[in-house]
Amino acid sequence: MKVVKGNEAFNEAMLKEPPKPFTFATIQLYTACFIGFFCATMNGYDGSLINNLLANPYFLEFYHGENAGIWAGIVTSMYQIGGVVSLPFVGPAADTFGRRFGMWIGCLCIIIGTVIQGVATRDNGAKQFMGGRFLLGFGVNIASAAGPMYVVEVSHPAYRGVVTAVFNCFWFTGSIIASGVARGGLNIGGNYSWRVVIWIQLMFSSIIFLAAYFLPESPRWLYVNNKQAAAKSMLTKYHGDGNPESEWVKLQMHEYEDLLEMDGADKRWWDYRALFKNKSTCYRLFCNVCISVFGQWAGNAVLSYFMAKVLETIGVRSEFGQANVILINNCQQFVWALFGAALVDRVGRRPLLLFSNIGCCVTWLAMTISSAIYQQSIPPGKDMQGTNKVAGTACLAFIFIFGAVYSIGFTPLQALYPVEVLSFEMRAKGMAFSQTAVAAGKTFSTSLNTTSKLNTNKTHS
Repeated sequence: MKVVKGNEAFNEAMLKEPPKPFTFATIQLYTACFIGFFCATMNGYDGSLINNLLANPYFLEFYHGENAGIWAGIVTSMYQIGGVVSLPFVGPAADTFGRRFGMWIGCLCIIIGTVIQGVATRDNGAKQFMGGRFLLGFGVNIASAAGPMYVVEVSHPAYRGVVTAVFNCFWFTGSIIASGVARGGLNIGGNYSWRVVIWIQLMFSSIIFLAAYFLPESPRWLYVNNKQAAAKSMLTKYHGDGNPESEWVKLQMHEYEDLLEMDGADKRWWDYRALFKNKSTCYRLFCNVCISVFGQWAGNAVLSYFMAKVLETIGVRSEFGQANVILINNCQQFVWALFGAALVDRVGRRPLLLFSNIGCCVTWLAMTISSAIYQQSIPPGKDMQGTNKVAGTACLAFIFIFGAVYSIGFTPLQALYPVEVLSFEMRAKGMAFSQTAVAAGKTFSTSLNTTSKLNTNKTHS
């Protein structure tokens, strides 16, 4: 008797039992995935939060800070440093107690870190604020690793690629909300203009924290932790529309039997050998980390955290003008990211990544040249607007084009590709490396910004 596996089995299930996208069970599952998306939303909120805070004069005056240089670099990097430190804790959190617990414990750290940030005072408050950002980075790294694992493992196989690609698109929902709140806060003025942005950071972490207990657990995690009946029950309810003999239930249960290690390294919190046991696993981890690092070194980290300073260099100096540009850019990137997510199964992963990499190189080069031309038009020895308005406008346009090109490929695939390329046994600990690579890449970028500012100051002194 021929045993049908892989793509052949998937195609056969599609023919015999076409999936129903809108049933009560699938809507429940979409809701669970939607809660998981908030892990990306929290990450995006903070990315835009610090960008907007560094553009807020009341915030900078309160903590005696500046929007570039050492102070801005340290405040920004504390978040990434917290993410790097979380490396040993990501795998155990998601493997030992389940994907839901990984999201839950990450959100608990985020809630505590937000409170520490929010109550920081003027006297020595900058140190407390940085401590809160460290804890935020620690928690977001755990939640951001557990979130895509949860979404990819509970999603219906027919929609798994698109649903998981949408996960990272929700980075922009956080950034849009943070930008919008920050823009509205400027109308209030005073310290409330930035404190309200900090406290709203509690919203999404609190939702996940409260909802995690009620979400269905990953069937793959249930299966390898000797809860096969619970795994089949979950698949029957959410993927088989209540039918235990559903083609989709049988397909996945056969996959679990064939591919999942019942006594793998994921059962031992200290065991990372599964990541390095042969050339194949090393290559998988290499691909995982490369996408994570390249996604941060494409130039987006500079525009995510230091947009205020970038806009200053092309003549956009008003805090209201900067807030408007940041908000509009986040909105258009969200639209392009959703467009890219819709293409992942039609176009393929590698073509989208190639498009974004080549496009980012070209647009970043154009943005750099136009910015330099504008800077050359500023009268020597004076801190004022440049005379070459065309170059400044061109640079602003390329900032938006860069955001679109980056969002089409990198945004949806930064969550999908690193998860897909890892086997289940490798997944939690491999995603810990992925998130650590993201944090390390951002830390490197912010360090370069600090060094650049120091060199500029030496040149003018």
